Amino acid sequence: MTLLPCATAIAYPNIALIKYWGKRDEALILPMTGSLSLTLDVHATTTTVSPDARLSADAVEFNGTLIDDAAARKVAVFLDLVRQRVGSRVFARVRTRNDGPTAAGLASSASGFAALAAAAAHAYALELTPRELSRLARRGSGSASRSVFGGFAIWHAGQDDASSFAEPVQAASLDVAMVMAVIQAGQKAISSRVAMRRTVETSPFYPGWLHQNPLDLEAMQQALAAGDFTRMGELTEANALRMHATMLGAMPPVRYLAPDSLRILDEVAALRQRGVPAYATMDAGPNVKVLCQRHDALAVADALRALLGDVGRVVVAHAGPGVRVCEAEGS
Repeated sequence: MTLLPCATAIAYPNIALIKYWGKRDEALILPMTGSLSLTLDVHATTTTVSPDARLSADAVEFNGTLIDDAAARKVAVFLDLVRQRVGSRVFARVRTRNDGPTAAGLASSASGFAALAAAAAHAYALELTPRELSRLARRGSGSASRSVFGGFAIWHAGQDDASSFAEPVQAASLDVAMVMAVIQAGQKAISSRVAMRRTVETSPFYPGWLHQNPLDLEAMQQALAAGDFTRMGELTEANALRMHATMLGAMPPVRYLAPDSLRILDEVAALRQRGVPAYATMDAGPNVKVLCQRHDALAVADALRALLGDVGRVVVAHAGPGVRVCEAEGS
């Protein structure tokens, strides 16, 4: 085995149109249900992994600052998975930069672990197929399995480690945009991991979510195949609202949506009344993403900027690429 001096990978966040919420195996990160997402072209994560035999532990740098906290330990545990597969005991320097907010419900963990998985695999000379890379990224963050791929991707829930992976989904005649209203860029008060566990264990609405989500997933695949944007949007918004309703039923309730989140939901409904097909989705955080067609993105963005004023920031995104290694050698 020959380790590379370093490897750098770039990955982008994805926004789930049909959500995954809840794990049946937290160690392997196996989801209760499948999910389907759109990888974006903004808020990239760039990660460099540099194996170094002189190190006595992994050194993790985030946005220019050396860190030693739970996030750094999670990176080290993930690198152990790679080292175990290739039989290496060499620690590494990891340098990560996020172009967008972190831990704010904008899928930074998806881009983060997709980039880390690709960079680490190349640095430690671990040859993986795209499906295998998706499975590896899943071990860091479930949604990272989807950021391995560009455009639309489906994450199969599977039954075990081998069968839980993401793969691309083709969509007929759809040119969509995602307009993101960032009203809170800081870290959310409760992590997705904790919120998921609480919802699964205490919400009386969760069995209904488990029943409906596979139906939504099948209907979304049909809408994509048919190029039916209206049906796609309706499913996206309904699925997100169901997820948040399920969380509100937990004990104690998990509430991510803020007053400005609700104002945006009202504005999206008003846009549809004015003839602009737009549909909202929200993840584990207060920020709202609005799915629309590319030619309507400017109108949607202008409406959200007028609504929010100086309260937040509006970002227009489109379908983005899958993870790529952009540098395999060097210092």
